[in-house]
Amino acid sequence: LEDGGWNCEAPKSRRSSFHTTICVLEGLLEYKRAGRKSAAVTKARKSAENYLLERRMFRSLRTGKVIDKCWLRFSFPMFWHYDVLRGLDYLRDAGIKPDSRVGDAIEAVMERRHQNGRWPLNLLHPEHIPLEMETDVGGASRWNTLRALRVLRWYNNSTW
Repeated sequence: LEDGGWNCEAPKSRRSSFHTTICVLEGLLEYKRAGRKSAAVTKARKSAENYLLERRMFRSLRTGKVIDKCWLRFSFPMFWHYDVLRGLDYLRDAGIKPDSRVGDAIEAVMERRHQNGRWPLNLLHPEHIPLEMETDVGGASRWNTLRALRVLRWYNNSTW
């Protein structure tokens, strides 16, 4: 879409969706890793990455307010649902150097760390789960902890 991302309801919707955009970005990154090269795909990826970064990973471009507070609650598995940790983990996985636009999102991740040093499983998407991996909502999540630690290492090791 014109704003740089994607929406599964296009062309009816002219505004991109964080949910759709992150799913497409992850798919296009794997497309690249499979050895596929396309200038159009690279351009589309860069545009969508900028879409997320311009919005500081979870804020309205127009107002600066949090778009959806659910994006500050981490689930695993995520399925098609976006959250701040998923967006940051994509940037890390894609090898994008962090800059000041991820600062708010990094703070949000750090604020959610429990005193025991782990991150919680904030919510489940039970309508999608064929196999329960973690069920203790509110308790420590090994998967969210792994993702958060990878993201923080990526951020802290950058020299921007």
